[in-house]
Amino acid sequence: MSGNNGGPWGGGGGNRGGGDDDRGGRNNGGGRRPGQGGGDGPQIPEIDEIMKKGQEQLRVLMGGRGGNGRDNGTGGGGGPRLTRGTIGLGVLVLVVLWLFQSFYRVDTSQQSVELLFGEYVQTGNEGLNFAPWPIVTKEIRSVTTENTLEIGARAGEGLMLTGDENIVDIDFQVVWNIADLQKFTFNLAAPEETITAVSESAMREIIARSNLAPILNRDRGIIVAELAELIQATLDSYESGVNIVRVNFEKADPPREVIDAFREVQAAEQTRDTLEKQADRYANERLAAARGEAAQLLEEAEGYRARVVNEAEGEAARFIAVYDEYSKAEEVTRKRLYLETMERVLSNVEKIIIDEGASGSGQGVVPYLPLNELRRGGNN
Repeated sequence: MSGNNGGPWGGGGGNRGGGDDDRGGRNNGGGRRPGQGGGDGPQIPEIDEIMKKGQEQLRVLMGGRGGNGRDNGTGGGGGPRLTRGTIGLGVLVLVVLWLFQSFYRVDTSQQSVELLFGEYVQTGNEGLNFAPWPIVTKEIRSVTTENTLEIGARAGEGLMLTGDENIVDIDFQVVWNIADLQKFTFNLAAPEETITAVSESAMREIIARSNLAPILNRDRGIIVAELAELIQATLDSYESGVNIVRVNFEKADPPREVIDAFREVQAAEQTRDTLEKQADRYANERLAAARGEAAQLLEEAEGYRARVVNEAEGEAARFIAVYDEYSKAEEVTRKRLYLETMERVLSNVEKIIIDEGASGSGQGVVPYLPLNELRRGGNN
């Protein structure tokens, strides 16, 4: 070996014996290179020297020749040579890279498909999968990510004709995700465009069967449910692998040109509905009162009928009982009936009883003033 032991790469900062420097060159005239100090102290190497020293060390590692111009015990030319160790290291690196490209992982929120020269082979399972690259490639997509499409947001895009020949401006959202990655990948060339077209067509079909007023007021929930079902059925018929998560009904208004007039009509209809409800309430109140009065009269009539019938039945029963007694003792019964009748008739009559035996022919009767009659007349 040469006596190069001065620098960090094994060479000195200068040539002490005036011989060749570490790179095989000559010191012309014994002068120093710029940036090198004089004397025998340690010299600071140049940047290009450091780089060249590094290249020489790399050649040595790769089986080539060192910077001193001699073989490292292997002989041969000046370029890098392939050894068994180098070839083995390269093969190992290639195998590692191939395995890295061939093994892949599928999470719970993902699906994958494996393709052999672009043609479907199989669907990857959850967890670690193997697809020998580059013969078999894979495509991994998230199937839980929700994608949103805005339909009708641009001017004039959401104008639709209703069943009663009115125009309504519809704005809604369709939220979807992937249900089957294989069908989604191979059956839909433009997924978003397809879903948008199907959704708009389904909405126009539903609006064409509906009147304007229910669309604007009470039937939005019904329309949303029917729309989601119709979109899903249509996409399933295409085997699209798309799942409709939900539909959001954002807006349903008349066109801008007639919205003021339409609002006036709506206000008038609301006033009419209010008055109709008030009239219905009054009619219901009067009808309920009349029905109550009728029911009361019916109850009173029923009570009167029952009372009269009971009284008649009682009178008949009493008459029959009296007749039975009369048939047993006619004279006694006749006298008793006469006395009871006279008692009932004369009980409320003012009367004067004269005993003919005591007064003879009535000459003992003394006239008197009818004080009771006078008092009654004064009260009137």
